[in-house]
Amino acid sequence: MITAEQLAQNIEEFLAFKHALGHSYERGELMLRSFLHFVNQKSGQKSKVMLETMVSEWLSRIAGRKPVTVALELGVLRQLCLYRRRIDPHSFVPGREWAPQPVKSTFLPYIFSPDEIHQILDAAANHHGRNLGATTLYTLILILYCTGLRLGEGVRLQLQDVDLDRQLFIVRQSKGKTRLVPFRTDLAQALKAYLSERGRIALASDNSAFLVRLSGDPLPVNVASGVIRRLLRQQGLKPEKGRVGPRPYDFRHAYAVHRLTDWYRQGLDVHARLPWLSAYMGHDNVLGTEVYLTATAELMSLASQRFEERLHSARRIR
Repeated sequence: MITAEQLAQNIEEFLAFKHALGHSYERGELMLRSFLHFVNQKSGQKSKVMLETMVSEWLSRIAGRKPVTVALELGVLRQLCLYRRRIDPHSFVPGREWAPQPVKSTFLPYIFSPDEIHQILDAAANHHGRNLGATTLYTLILILYCTGLRLGEGVRLQLQDVDLDRQLFIVRQSKGKTRLVPFRTDLAQALKAYLSERGRIALASDNSAFLVRLSGDPLPVNVASGVIRRLLRQQGLKPEKGRVGPRPYDFRHAYAVHRLTDWYRQGLDVHARLPWLSAYMGHDNVLGTEVYLTATAELMSLASQRFEERLHSARRIR
């Protein structure tokens, strides 16, 4: 049994713990505040309630919600309850089965070939749009493909986040973390060229966004996504209608697969380098990166060749 007053104190302590670890935890905090408000309405601050009952009622408060939404809320409450268990070993913790299990996705990302990347970049360099200039679109796609940044991460870059001297991006508070993303000299040169163009576009603007529209205003994520999708349709890579075919996010998938393919070609130890790729892409562990490693025909061929070479080597040793 617990009162809303005690729960409020537990939540504040838990949030302080999360912030001390370097997490912004904004979305989680909003969920916990909503849960506390729900408990207050049900019981008042002083009355004791069963935490198990409150969790169950809060998760089911709106009928027909998507399983993934309920699972996200359950995940936050589980973290709070696990934190409380450090103080009270008998404290209630809901099981993962409390959330409806989503249907397993059969979606497969689209992996652009190197030729398709060149085709898209050429089309971006010749783009004529009312809101988004060719140089900005070209630079954005270069950033996405050359570094594997998420679309939102690339679009939200500020001038202060682009360090051309050290050749790195500072990606701030993405998925609760800030990370440094180095890039090569050829991309640095393209970014310098873009900055000259940006200076002319945003001459009268005082915004600090790195990527800007023709008006000089910051580039919104939805505008960038829409322009890239239209570009893919114009190039015949995406059907004219429907939410099918390649997406802006698939540049990130292509980056991961092409990087892995290059390592195979160079004869490097891929398994030893996967943690590097994981950290670079902003994942907590290698499992998060495996989602991006779609098996292309070339990748499978290189992996098979590597396995065959090692098998022959082992036989010679025997």
